Amino acid sequence: MPGSRTGRPPVQGAVRRPAAPRASRDNPLRRLHTRAHRAWDRPLTAYYLILGGSLLIIVLGLVMVYSASQITALQMSLPGSFFFRKQFLAACIGGALLFAASRMPVKLHRALAYPILAGAVFMMALVQVPGIGMSVNGNQNWISLGGSFQIQPSEFGKLALVLWGADLMARKQEKRLLTQWKHMLVPLVPVSFLLLGLIMLGGDMGTAIILTAILFGLLWLAGAPTRLFAGVLSIAGVLGVILIKTSPNRMARLACIGATEPKTGVADCWQAVHGIYALASGGLFGSGLGASVEKWGQLPEAHTDFIFAVTGEELGLAGTLSVLALFAALGYAGIRVAGRTEDPFVRYAAGGVTTWITAQAVINIGAVLGLLPIAGVPLPLFSYGGSALLPTMFAIGLLIAFARDEPAARAALAMRQPRFGRKRGAGGPQGPRRWNTMRRRASAARSSGER
Repeated sequence: MPGSRTGRPPVQGAVRRPAAPRASRDNPLRRLHTRAHRAWDRPLTAYYLILGGSLLIIVLGLVMVYSASQITALQMSLPGSFFFRKQFLAACIGGALLFAASRMPVKLHRALAYPILAGAVFMMALVQVPGIGMSVNGNQNWISLGGSFQIQPSEFGKLALVLWGADLMARKQEKRLLTQWKHMLVPLVPVSFLLLGLIMLGGDMGTAIILTAILFGLLWLAGAPTRLFAGVLSIAGVLGVILIKTSPNRMARLACIGATEPKTGVADCWQAVHGIYALASGGLFGSGLGASVEKWGQLPEAHTDFIFAVTGEELGLAGTLSVLALFAALGYAGIRVAGRTEDPFVRYAAGGVTTWITAQAVINIGAVLGLLPIAGVPLPLFSYGGSALLPTMFAIGLLIAFARDEPAARAALAMRQPRFGRKRGAGGPQGPRRWNTMRRRASAARSSGER
C-alpha cells in the first residue's frame, strides 16, 4: 500500500476533507478591498479630497444661495440675484486667497500669524466704537464699508487664532517647553480670552463657541494632560452657563431644542420649527431646485444660518447626505494631513483649521436638525456671507498647501511633468530614464511616509 506524505499508511474508509479555500487574488471582495485601500493610501488623496470637496461645497452653496435668497431679495425691493452676486464676488476673491495660500511656503504662513492677529484684534475693538460698529440681528459685531457691504471682524479672529496659536505652540515644542503647564497655557489662553471677550461684547455667542473649540483643539494637539484640559473646559462651561442664564434670548433658544411646534413666550421657536418642516417636506429627493415653500417668508434666515434646511427641502435626503459626506471627507483629509506631517506648525495649523470647520458645521447642522440651540453661525463655505467665506477659503488654502508639501505628494506631483513633455516629443532620450528615477524617488518617499 503506498504511503502518504507523512510516511504513514492511509486509514481504510477515511473520508478526505476538502481543503479550506484560501483568500486569493481571484476573490472579488478582496480585490475591491485592496483597490479601495490603495486608493485611500495614495500620496495625493488628502490633496484631492480637500481641493475637490471644498470646491464642490462652494459651488453647491452658490446654487443654494441663489435659490434660497431670491424671495428675501424681492421682499427687500432688490433684484432676485442680489445676494447671489455678492456671494459670487466673495467667492472669486476667496478663490484668489485660496490660490495664494496654497502656494505660500510654510515660513510665510508663520510670518503672517502675528500681523493677522494684530489686525483682527484691532478691527474687533473697532467694532465697539460708536459710529463705526453696527448691529445686525442684535449683535454688535459688524463694520459698515459703505453701501450694502459689511464686514464681520470676528470671522477673521478664527483664522488669526489658528495661525498664531499654531506658530506659538510649534515654537514652544521646538524648545521642549510644552511639558510645563504654564508654557502650555500662557499666552495662548489669555489671548484667546481676549478674543472671546471682544466677541462677547457684541453678544455673538456662536462665534465665541467656535473660538473655544479651536482653543481646545490646539490644547489637545499639544498633549495637554486630562486634568488641565478638564480644568479649562470646566471654566469655559461655567462661563457659558452664566452667559446663557443672564440672557433671556439665549435661554429661549435653549428651550427650543427638539421643538416640533411653535411655543408661546419670549421666543416662539418659529425658526427652529419651520426648519424641521422644511427638512420633513423634502422627502428622499426633494421638491426640486427652487421649489421650496418655506423660503417664502416662513423660514427666517433661509439663505444664511438655515440654508441647510432649504437644501433638505429642495434636494431631499440625498442632497443633505451629500453635503454631510463632503464635510466628512474634508474633515478626514484635514486629520490625515495633521497626522502624517512631522512639522509641528503644520500639525497644529491643520488640526486647528479642521476643528474650526468641523465644529462650525456640526453646530449649524445640529441647530437646523433641532439637536442643538440656534447659535447663529453659518455653514462653512456654504451659507451666504462674504465675511465668513473669505477667511474660510484662505484656511482651505492652508490645508491644500500642507497636503502638497508632504514628501510623497510633492514627488507624485513632480512625476507628472516629464509625462506631458514626453507626449509632446520634448522628452528626448533622457526622458524615460528621468521618469524612472522620479518614480523610484516617489516610491521611496511614499514608503518612508507610511513608516
